[in-house]
Amino acid sequence: MSLQSSDFEIFDLLPSFELDRAALDTRWKTLQREAHPDRFATANALAQRQAMQWSVRINEAYQRLKDPLKRAAYLCELNGAPIEAENNTAMPSAFLMQQMQWREDLDEAQSAADLERMAEEVAAARSDLLKQLRTTADDKRDFVALAQQVRALMFVERFARDVEARLDQLGQ
Repeated sequence: MSLQSSDFEIFDLLPSFELDRAALDTRWKTLQREAHPDRFATANALAQRQAMQWSVRINEAYQRLKDPLKRAAYLCELNGAPIEAENNTAMPSAFLMQQMQWREDLDEAQSAADLERMAEEVAAARSDLLKQLRTTADDKRDFVALAQQVRALMFVERFARDVEARLDQLGQ
């Protein structure tokens, strides 16, 4: 294994969307114990630098694998279907209509109850999208479709943050 190994290789996992989070956490702790720079405090400069590089690489891989959105985007990249969210914002018209409706509803929301209902609706949409990601990635292995679903989830998560921000504003 090298620093250029995939995140999945580093964690000794098969590349898939579905993963056992407890096993991932356990493996991360094990890898961090093995590579932690403090273990190499008395070693030569080369060994210290390598330990630091491995520690950083392990943490990067862990952060990407533990987050479903980042993990799905990474699977797309590994399989030749980069997300390119900055350049590719094409979405199905039904999805765009839903986004427009949500934005209007957010603008018109007057109470915490309105916003909490919206938050619940957005959370349900997020949950549905995560199920679709798993099916598309692991069952269908269609990474072009997965990339579009990841872009959709990015929109949903951004909107969820906007709803939370409005809730925070009302709470002040």
